[in-house]
Amino acid sequence: MRALKIAIVVMTVLILGGTATLVVLIAKRLSPAPPLAAQIDLQEAPGSHIVGMTAAGDRLILHLQGGGPDRVVIYDLRGLRRLGRIVLTP
Repeated sequence: MRALKIAIVVMTVLILGGTATLVVLIAKRLSPAPPLAAQIDLQEAPGSHIVGMTAAGDRLILHLQGGGPDRVVIYDLRGLRRLGRIVLTP
């Protein structure tokens, strides 16, 4: 009889632990992903502002005006670095 009582207690603990684990896993999967906190330092002249922006794969393409001639700057979003700069002349 004593062995039966011990088995019931052990199985109860296992069932409660398994249920708690399932609840935690389901809650984690249903919660939204945290926002990305990456920042890119544009290193552009004062007075520059973004006129247009396009994302293409892991590239960010910005059209900038002010602070000099109009230009297009391409950034790598994975490495957060500038890949190229195209100056637009009239």
